[in-house]
Amino acid sequence: MSDYKVNFREMKSRVGIDDIAYALGYRLDRKAGVGRYIELVLGEGGNRRDTLIVSHPNDKAAQTFFRRDGSKGDVVTLIRENLSSFTVSGKDEWQKIAKVMARFANMPEPEYREYVKSAGKSSGMFDASRYEVKPIDTGKIPGLFFRRGLSKATVTALLPFISLIRDRNNGKFEGYNIGFPYTDGKGNEVRGYEIRGHGGYKSKAAGAGQVVADLQGVYKAKPAGTDSSSSAWVAVPSGISPDNVRSVFFCESAFDAMAFYQMNRIQIGESAALVSLGGTFSDRQITGVMERFPNARAFDCFDNDLAGRIYGLRMMALQEDIQMKISRTDGGIRIEVKGKVFDPDMERPLLAQVARQLNIRYRMGQWLPPKAFKDWNDCLLNRPMEPVISPHKEEREQNLSEQRNKGRKI
Repeated sequence: MSDYKVNFREMKSRVGIDDIAYALGYRLDRKAGVGRYIELVLGEGGNRRDTLIVSHPNDKAAQTFFRRDGSKGDVVTLIRENLSSFTVSGKDEWQKIAKVMARFANMPEPEYREYVKSAGKSSGMFDASRYEVKPIDTGKIPGLFFRRGLSKATVTALLPFISLIRDRNNGKFEGYNIGFPYTDGKGNEVRGYEIRGHGGYKSKAAGAGQVVADLQGVYKAKPAGTDSSSSAWVAVPSGISPDNVRSVFFCESAFDAMAFYQMNRIQIGESAALVSLGGTFSDRQITGVMERFPNARAFDCFDNDLAGRIYGLRMMALQEDIQMKISRTDGGIRIEVKGKVFDPDMERPLLAQVARQLNIRYRMGQWLPPKAFKDWNDCLLNRPMEPVISPHKEEREQNLSEQRNKGRKI
């Protein structure tokens, strides 16, 4: 066993979220439909305790899940949440997770040191020499952009801030991925990349001695090499100087930022900067970006899920220079700030509710995706979170009559 190394791409191709969920007692909810997504539920009827919406039901390697409360993850996340349900022993949580995956994949249980190496837990500085970088030819724009609904005009406008990169340490794949370079504003030095490729592959560039998936892989890793604590992808399409930037639009991914730009290009004008945090959020990312643009206002363009709304609140607190504690509850979130504790209505705009509780100066703006869509790229692709079915005329009239009767005073 000593020479066995963990291959997470291989294990994830064998072990799906559905495999783990069924073992935990979840069942398929056929009433929810079976297509691009399936719903796995735990419990029956009024005793339903959990629902997982799982993507790519026929491709275990690509499976991810989310809940309607905004939480999300992959098969590793689900195992970690339910680790006590599996009879495995190990030095720590990560070793136990590795053993669970190995058992379901019918593979030898890995040694702990090999798991740590494969999972990217070792820390390392970003090694720029590891990557071969070249510009994107406007005549050969990667098709992934177009599959994301992005036009040639949008890609061309942002090409100065995008590269093609190849990992010299990855002998299994000789091609190039799309790289969105991360900088920290202190210079032009690249501190890492947000990487996108075919088959849903996305990652952050690794540091020395770390392993990342190849283009065909779908392992969502955040290797320590890329600086996600103080750096971000920042693009100023017009090329103006930082002092002349007036609006900074923060998104969770580069594709979301590009989609936002394409859909709102005329409205945002020439004095805008686009930012991707790459699915992470650190205070220093926000403050560092805003230090680059001293005359600009930050805008929350994050996702419409719970995580995105929490990002927005955290950014507002940073911009208003107030201490805020946000914790999750069964029904949503609880906010503790300036001696006040309240549970906002998750169906209404959170910023306005916070504003009523506090004396804030509205340093931050909001430009959220339409409510029907999780993020700006889904909006561009017209992929709503749930299909909206318009009622028939008879149903509309009946609903209207019921509402009138409820409101009638006797």
